[in-house]
Amino acid sequence: MRYFSLAGVLFAFWLALSGHYKPMLVIAGALAAVLCVLAAIRMRIADKEGHPVELVRGAITYWPWLSWEIVKSGWAVTKVLLHPRLPISPTMTAIRASQKTTAGLATYANSITLTPGTMTVGVSGGEFTIHALVRDNALDLEAGGMDRRVSQFEGTV
Repeated sequence: MRYFSLAGVLFAFWLALSGHYKPMLVIAGALAAVLCVLAAIRMRIADKEGHPVELVRGAITYWPWLSWEIVKSGWAVTKVLLHPRLPISPTMTAIRASQKTTAGLATYANSITLTPGTMTVGVSGGEFTIHALVRDNALDLEAGGMDRRVSQFEGTV
């Protein structure tokens, strides 16, 4: 089932990028998608990690939530940077990630980095070293809200 899903995603991506819907070109796009899936199978990369279809359900709620967090953090960083006294308090902290899969750990680390004002600067097993522009951002991460959301996305909660 994973292979059919991968072929469908690749074909839909091809259709979106090509913009050509003549029968000959659509058939060529479908063949290209199938050939790419066959190559991925041969290279052994069309696996659970390479095409994680089980994360689609969690992504429906996670990506909008993360987008809103990025907007909120971007606004907060803008206010700090435009403040006349530049009230920054750079902080390094270590947090423990509760994710069980490599996809979950990568999603958590990347979500921290995507959020303005925070950056994952080191990963050691399930522990992340985080740099925050202001102490409040570090405290928010230490509280574990994002960790819980990523665990829901991953399906371990």
